[in-house]
This record gives sequence, C-alpha cells and structure tokens, in this order.
Amino acid sequence: GVTDVYSNGWAFMALNKNNGTAQCWGASWSGGSCSDLDFEGVTDVYSNSFAFMALDKSTGQGQCWGSSGNGGSCSGIDFAGVTDVYSTGSAFMALNKNTGQAQCWGSSSGGGSCSGLEFDV
Repeated sequence: GVTDVYSNGWAFMALNKNNGTAQCWGASWSGGSCSDLDFEGVTDVYSNSFAFMALDKSTGQGQCWGSSGNGGSCSGIDFAGVTDVYSTGSAFMALNKNTGQAQCWGSSSGGGSCSGLEFDV
C-alpha cells in the first residue's frame, strides 16, 4: 500500500516505497502525471509549488517532473553524495553538506541558478 503522500501547489503523489510504484494526480503540468516514471529505490521526495523531485540517496539517481521551467526537469544532474534538497516556490537546490557542493535548477529568478557560489560547511 501507500507509504508516503506528497503534494505541491497543484498536484499530489502517493508513493509505495516497498514496490516503487506511485500514483500522481492534479494538474499534469505541475506533476500530476507520473505514470511513465519508475520509483524503485526512491528514498526521498521533494516538491516546490510546480514540480516534484524523487531521489535515491544510495545511488545518486534522481528524477524530476512537473513544470520544466520551475524545477520539473533535472536530467543531466548527478545527485551522487547529495545529503539535502531544498526548494523555493519554483526551484530546487541539491546540497552535499560534506563537500559544500550545490546544484540548483528551476526558475533562475526563484533561485534555480547557484553556479559560482560556494557553500563551506
């Protein structure tokens, strides 16, 4: 059965971490559609107002869906070593607290651009 439920401003996600299946509903442009995604191994799910991000911290594999301009697209980002993920209304930040390395994506005006910044921990 369902182990966790997540939401954003426009959609829900019900996840079964035991078998990697999920159901999403609400506005499809905001993450309400996830039937084509595989959630096997997902350890954490994060959201902002318009998108979701699912992460397997043990493998560093992540996937994002929802509004691509607001964090729903994270292809090409390597999440290996990520310890924490934070969000604003329209962007995400994945941080490795051990190294201070951060990656940001989503709306640049919402914090989706953090290149050049150093996060000494």
